[in-house]
Parts: sequence; C-alpha cells; structure tokens
Amino acid sequence: MKIIAIILVAFLLLAAACGTKKNKIAPPQAGVGAAKTPPMRVDAYIVKTESFGESIEVPGNILANEVAEIHPEVPGRIVYLNLAEGKYISKGTLLAKLYDGDLLAQLKKLQVQLALAEKTEERQSQLLKIQGISQQDYDISLLQVNNLRADIGIIQTSIAKTEVRAPFSGQLGLRNISLGAYVSPASVIAIINQTDQLKLDFSIPEKYTGQVKVGQSVSFRFEGSDQNHPAKIMALESNVTENTRSLVARARVIGKDKALLPGAFAKVQLSFDPDPNSLLVPSQAILPQARGKKVILYKNGLASFTDVITGVRDSSRVQILEGLKTGDTVVITGLLSVRPDAPIQVGKIVNQKK
Repeated sequence: MKIIAIILVAFLLLAAACGTKKNKIAPPQAGVGAAKTPPMRVDAYIVKTESFGESIEVPGNILANEVAEIHPEVPGRIVYLNLAEGKYISKGTLLAKLYDGDLLAQLKKLQVQLALAEKTEERQSQLLKIQGISQQDYDISLLQVNNLRADIGIIQTSIAKTEVRAPFSGQLGLRNISLGAYVSPASVIAIINQTDQLKLDFSIPEKYTGQVKVGQSVSFRFEGSDQNHPAKIMALESNVTENTRSLVARARVIGKDKALLPGAFAKVQLSFDPDPNSLLVPSQAILPQARGKKVILYKNGLASFTDVITGVRDSSRVQILEGLKTGDTVVITGLLSVRPDAPIQVGKIVNQKK
C-alpha cells in the first residue's frame, strides 16, 4: 500500500509539471510584431531679428487752453448782467456791474476838493515867486493837491473793481447768479473756457519715461468718435507721481473738432521708436509655467523645452529678451501633446518664404 501511495504522488507531481509547461507563454521578442510610434509632425518658426516698435494705450483728459472761474473782486449788488450762456465772448467784455453809487459820490466830492486845491496851489505859486509866502506854505498846498489826486485814484480803482470783465476770449459757461443778487469775492459768476486751442493731459508708466520726449507725436480717440486725432507733446511734469508711479505729460491738440469738449475722456496711443534687433516669436509659442515661461525648440529631431524671458507684445507676436538666439527653430503647434525629448518632425516653417 505504501508503494502504491508513493507512485500515485509521483504521478500527480509529474502531471502538474507538464501542465505548467504547456500553459507558459513565451514573451514576444523585441522588434518582432511591435508597432514603432512615428515622430509627431509640428509647425515651426525660425527666430530672426526684426524691427519692432512698441505701442501702448493710456487714459487722458481733454483740457481747455485756458479756463477760469469768474469772481467779482469786491462785494456788492449786481445792477447789470451780460452773461450770454454758451456763447463765445471777446477779452474785456463787460459781464457784470456792481452798484457803485456811493463810490461815484465820493469821487465827485474829491474832484471838487481837488479843483479848489489846485487853484490855491496856483495862487501860492505866484506869491512864492515874489516872496509873498514862505516855501513851507507853498509845499503844504502842493501836498494837499497830490493827496487829493491819490485819493481820486483809489476811488477810481474801486469803481473799476465793480466791473466784472472777461479775462480772455473764450466760450462762456452757464451763469450761476441773477440780476440784483448780492455777491462776494467767493461767488462764482460763471466759468469761461478758451476752446480755440485744446490740450491733452495723460500719464505715462514709469518704465516708459525715458522713451518720451517733448515734440513727440501722439494720437487719441474720445467717446462717441472712432476717428484718431493728432497731438504733440509740449511739456512733461518735473517728477514722477509717487502714488501711481507715472509721469504726467501735456500735449497740444492739433486741429479742432466741435464735438471735442474740455473735460472729455480720451484714449491716448503712444508709439515708441522701434528696436531693429528684436527677437520675436508667435504668441502661441509661449508656454506659461508656474514660474516663468517656456518655448519648445526643435533640436536634432527632438523637442527641447527652454526657459525664456519675454518683453512686450503686440496682437500676434511676443518679444524675447533672453533664452533664444537667431536661427533657433521654435515649435508653434501641438504644444500640449509634445513631451520633453520626444521625437518630432517639422512639417512646415511658417515664416519661410516659398
């Protein structure tokens, strides 16, 4: 019985060994039956130096060449008003007249006193020639004449201050007072704007202050008009504003548009001198990263991811400051599918002339 059990165990072990060999599958040999993945086809761009001029758009404000609030110089009641609202007036036009009856009465009194003093001085001058009076007596009479003339001058100046006149030629705004109103030097009668010549104020970011100069031409647009209007920089502020880190520039508007009013908002377009040796790539070639930016270069049939530092850009191109050189081949399609050091094949050079 023991012999039979031993033979049975040996038979079972042999059967198991044979089954294992039959079920074992040999691995496929390398290169036999395995499909090789072809290189990915991409479009590329050859880096070369180009002339590139940067343009920026900044907000601005339209200003009148001259603007002033019209105030009376002295307090008083308005007895005459000549405010043609919204009309163009000439320099020196009488706009308002304050009551001056008391001043005119004082002036008339002084004029009578002056006439009497002048006669007295004339008589004493004749007496002085024949030594009928002393020099001191004559000097007193002459002093009286001069004092009265000075007092008349003061009254005449006060009367002139009751007249409110236009300080310059311009367009008058809306009036703020009525005839018969009592006004003081703090009262604003109206506002006048010199609209024959307009100015444009705008702020330039600090990084561009070295590229802006007096005499430089700019263009601007305002709300309600798609037309570009020319202007020329006439002055620059003497310091950079600390809060905004910008430099205020003032330009003179060339030409005149009736729709353009002082206080209007403007979009100012500045174009700077072009750099003839800029390295530019299409904007779609840039891969934003958590830290910095990359581009994919085609090198010896492989994809090489390279860090770059970018500058300014326009609608379709980006300036490269560091990371590329002339002649580099930059991949511009299939960027999300390409992996580092993966084989790629250039199908088309987009900036290569046929």
